[in-house]
Amino acid sequence: MSQRLQQLQRWLAQGAGLSGFELTPASEDASFRRYFRVHRDAGTLIAVDAPPAREDSRPFLRVAGALGEWGLNAPRVLAHDLEQGFMLLSDLGQTLYLDVLAENTVERLYGDAIAAIGLMQARGLDRTVGLPDYDEALLRAELGLFRDWYLGRHLGLELDAAEGAALERLFALLVASALEQPQVFVHRDYHSRNLLVTERNNPGILDFQDAVYGPLTYDPVSLLRDCYVAWPRERVEGWALGFLDLARKAGVPVACDEARFMRWFDLMGVQRHLKATGIFARLNHRDGKPGYLGDIPRTLGYVREVCGRYAELAEFGDLLDARRAWPRA
Repeated sequence: MSQRLQQLQRWLAQGAGLSGFELTPASEDASFRRYFRVHRDAGTLIAVDAPPAREDSRPFLRVAGALGEWGLNAPRVLAHDLEQGFMLLSDLGQTLYLDVLAENTVERLYGDAIAAIGLMQARGLDRTVGLPDYDEALLRAELGLFRDWYLGRHLGLELDAAEGAALERLFALLVASALEQPQVFVHRDYHSRNLLVTERNNPGILDFQDAVYGPLTYDPVSLLRDCYVAWPRERVEGWALGFLDLARKAGVPVACDEARFMRWFDLMGVQRHLKATGIFARLNHRDGKPGYLGDIPRTLGYVREVCGRYAELAEFGDLLDARRAWPRA
């Protein structure tokens, strides 16, 4: 048993007041956090190990409290020790959206998840949670992950001056589209691996500690063009427009027509999927986690499809064609 795990067990017993428990791994994570299921006669809880030198748990506490106040189904923080980097949470279950999404479940599950986005956005309009802005610097830093970790490290490509300028034009377009949208509460990782199916108040919402104030379409495109599961374009666009109607009814200030909204949605998806591709490559090369590489073809497949429909994205699509940078499915 590692020293860190021994420290967690000691804190659960002494700091959180638990006795007669056993720990089993609860889930994998793309960060340095680790999650354990705490088994007791009285039921299960979740213990979080977030080393303070690597992870700041204060945003998690803030956002968890806000989501609970808004009536959303997020884990309750039962005890915490930020100095050691430990938290004890309520357990929302083990059934991920990814495990059960199918033709006979997707309409209900996505309906619940879209409604939760609308509620987060409407309740977060007062900005009292104290989140950072999804500003130009952050958007560009995320896009840089694609250039540095996927094109550079993973594929070993060095762009010439013309190619670098083409990539910069794409980045500028994507950033401008993101910043011109209504700025709302953004979960920032809202997809099938971070949503749990629950009997009441579905969905259970996880991994929200990186929340920001940012573009209206970010969470909807994270859900509907998921890096881990794909649906036909026509259905995705129907769900996206359904979200637009719901957001307006919920009081989110959306003054745009459907065409403009779908352009925002498509370009936001390109930004997110380039970022995710860079993260998947970084997880492999820096962190020794190769399991996400298999999701790159699906993730960049969304980008390739959108590039084929927008004239201003054709230059980027041609660049990846010329460099044979599109992955094989």
